[in-house]
Amino acid sequence: MKSFRVEFPGTSYASLDLPDLANLSLALDVHNSPLLFGCRSGLCGTCVIEVDADAPLLPPDAAELETLELYAGRNLHARLACQLVLSSNVRIRKL
Repeated sequence: MKSFRVEFPGTSYASLDLPDLANLSLALDVHNSPLLFGCRSGLCGTCVIEVDADAPLLPPDAAELETLELYAGRNLHARLACQLVLSSNVRIRKL
C-alpha cells in the first residue's frame, strides 16, 4: 500500500506516514497532531494550513475555496486540513 509522509517543520512533532488518500483531519486526530479542528465541514477556518507538497494535491472544491478566501487571503499554498485528502508527501504549518 502506498503511503505519504506528513511533516511539521518548525515544531517538535514527529513526522507521520499515512496511507494514500487518507483524510488528514481524521489521521491527525489519532496521532495528536499540532493542528486543531473545529467544524470539520470546511466552514470555520480553524484548520487553515500552509501546505508544501512534493506533487500536486487534489484541488480544493468551491466551498473550500470560499472559506480559504475569507481566512487565508491570496495564499496559494493555503488549504483546510479537514478537507485535504493526502496524495503526496507534505510539509504543513498552521496559518
